[in-house]
Amino acid sequence: MGQSILLAAGLAVLAWLLVVSRQLRDRRPEWFWYLTGFVPAAMRVMTTWRRVARVNDLAVSYGPNQRALGGLIVRGTPLRLRFPRLTGIRPLPNGLAVRVRLLPGQTPAAFVEAADAMAHAWRMFAVRVVSPRRGVVLISATASDPLENPRLPRGATGVPLLSAVVGALETGGAWVVDFRREPHWLVVGATRSGKSTLLARLVVQLAPQPVALVGVDCKGGMELGLFRRRLSALATSRPEAVALFGALVVEVQRRMKVCRAAGARSIWELPNEERPLAVVVLVDEMAELYLTNGSRDDRAEAEQCSTYLLRLAQLGAALGVHLVIAGQRVGADLGPGVTALRAQLGGRICHRVNDPGTAEMTLGDLHKDAVAVAQSIRADEQGVAVTTAGAAGWVRARSHLTAPADAARLVDAYADRTPHLAFLDNAMEAGDPS
Repeated sequence: MGQSILLAAGLAVLAWLLVVSRQLRDRRPEWFWYLTGFVPAAMRVMTTWRRVARVNDLAVSYGPNQRALGGLIVRGTPLRLRFPRLTGIRPLPNGLAVRVRLLPGQTPAAFVEAADAMAHAWRMFAVRVVSPRRGVVLISATASDPLENPRLPRGATGVPLLSAVVGALETGGAWVVDFRREPHWLVVGATRSGKSTLLARLVVQLAPQPVALVGVDCKGGMELGLFRRRLSALATSRPEAVALFGALVVEVQRRMKVCRAAGARSIWELPNEERPLAVVVLVDEMAELYLTNGSRDDRAEAEQCSTYLLRLAQLGAALGVHLVIAGQRVGADLGPGVTALRAQLGGRICHRVNDPGTAEMTLGDLHKDAVAVAQSIRADEQGVAVTTAGAAGWVRARSHLTAPADAARLVDAYADRTPHLAFLDNAMEAGDPS
């Protein structure tokens, strides 16, 4: 009788633990990992480190690799190896991080090449290697794909002015596009890669804020037209875009004079009552602004558009005019001004792309190692991108899915906050081909 009671009690406790474990995994996956996954993973790292280092040439020998044997010189692999030392393992919300102190003569390149081998040896989803300072590499391993089903991070509401929480980072934090930190952004992605979803999420997040939103959608306004009631202006053709950009350049020059007269280096140093409204310009499909039919007038119009965009990118950061330039591809073949414009767009977001040149053009000048990661994004990973939003230089991220109808409804709720910019009204009238 007593054994039956103990067995029943044990089964009840086991069932309770299973229920609690499942609830913890679903509601607080980071705590589930801390309690059940971190210790076994840390043990695997410590017990396999010497073997992983030996197989992947991460160990070194300072002895000679040849000896004289009689009248012969025998060469071989040194048997006495020194292994780089692990200086500590700490948990991450979905993995672990370990610091390795390099031995004299080592560089981080060998550790970067061995990242896949480490992931397989430690049974982790992915391993990333960075060098935060000389002589040290930081190895970060994630246990599962954190972007498979991203959650809206806690505390993601109430973001500062000109900031937008657009998704989740693979590190577990919020993916924030901050125009105060990085004034201009380049967003690329093939059809159905998540580029339009990201732009919609960006508009939804900026709509409640006291900023002016301006749209340029030369595909007849099919994408940005959903948010027309919250846009201070919407250009749906290149002539309208040229007129709009020209008016913004004039506005930037006016703001420059105001700042110079006040002895301020940016509009943020002006008193609140004198500070002009920040303007965020969203351009959907940049290729429509650069491609021409070969005629002289068409080429002149594209060159004018390129010149205006470059001026806005060069001067707008301190004067409250910010650019988000999106397109399916970007390359120097679009026009002579594309490379110069790219250099001014410090924020980069690369979704799945159809050609390696676009990934290289978007990320290669800033982070060479991020290009291959961007090219590995699969077609079924909609919304996944490589962005420069992370403190470590680049990071994988995924935007939160917002259906077009839901995005339009959320933005329309703030239609009454749409600023009226008279200088843009005049420009749009001048650029309207009808």
